[in-house]
Amino acid sequence: MTPMRAMYVNYFHLDEPPFSIAPNPHYLFMSAKHREALAHLVYGASGGGFVLLTGEIGTGKTTLCRCLLEQLPENCDVAVIFNPKLSASEMLAAICDEFELVYPAAGSTGGPSIKTYVDILNAYLLARHAEGRTAVLILDEAQNLTPDVLEQMRLLTNLETNDEKLLQIVMIGQPELRTMLERPELKQLAQRITARYHLEGLTRAESHEYVLHRLRRAGGRDSLFQRGALSLLYRLSGGVPRLINVICDRALLGAYVQGESAVTRRTVKKAAEEVFGRREERPTPTGRMVQRFAAAMTVLIGGIGLAAAIYFFAPASLLETLRLEDVVAGDGVPAEADPAPLR
Repeated sequence: MTPMRAMYVNYFHLDEPPFSIAPNPHYLFMSAKHREALAHLVYGASGGGFVLLTGEIGTGKTTLCRCLLEQLPENCDVAVIFNPKLSASEMLAAICDEFELVYPAAGSTGGPSIKTYVDILNAYLLARHAEGRTAVLILDEAQNLTPDVLEQMRLLTNLETNDEKLLQIVMIGQPELRTMLERPELKQLAQRITARYHLEGLTRAESHEYVLHRLRRAGGRDSLFQRGALSLLYRLSGGVPRLINVICDRALLGAYVQGESAVTRRTVKKAAEEVFGRREERPTPTGRMVQRFAAAMTVLIGGIGLAAAIYFFAPASLLETLRLEDVVAGDGVPAEADPAPLR
């Protein structure tokens, strides 16, 4: 805890800072979306094949992953890769490390071959299955996986008994992971996904309850954020938990510095300006569409007005020049002359 956070924690009689961005399962707010997403993860960890969880940045995917780890049964061996931006051989080595498997050291000709890693993993999975244990591989930030590594992960799931897979793989990543899995070369992997879920931001009501939930967990009072402050907070954050945390943390510090007993709308606005660099609101997708439509209509109406102005108010000589230019740009044959425009 930083000294400044310690000051506002004492000032507001909190047990600890309530809005840390660290993925602490103790503070997990189980909205309807989060409960459903966690159910998909738990099912996938026991059902075999691949499970896919995607969501925008800051929606709580990594926190759900840590919550999943706490709910896995004791007979489950887990390997978690938090940084999967690796080559195929590096990924297999990292998985062996997570399962605490020994493999040959790199020699003068390089490290072990992919076949060596796969053989070691296969032997391990068969032995664990004979002991009545299961194995789960969790790949966080999976949008960073390359197609060849994804294909290697698919090949790992080929090892199976007559009734179940010996390795369950949970992939957690940003929305571009879904786009990647639509590639033709990854069709076989996509067909092995037994459960998938896309995690979205919180609703307005859920955002309000989220703030109160974290305050209560930290020993705070519900009235620490005024109602107007909560409403503005939702508009500024778009319901993204990580942004809510960052703005609330800064707002609590600001309220402490100003000697306020509660966080006001003005304090939230100031905190957001500091977080976003004076950008007050994050436009919603609907707002952006309206802005683009309005801009397009402005250009269209302006173009029509300009054309009308030229037709009704331009000198006859200019209109005749434009007709001649049309003839030159066309097939060279002048059209039948129209009567002169009425003035």
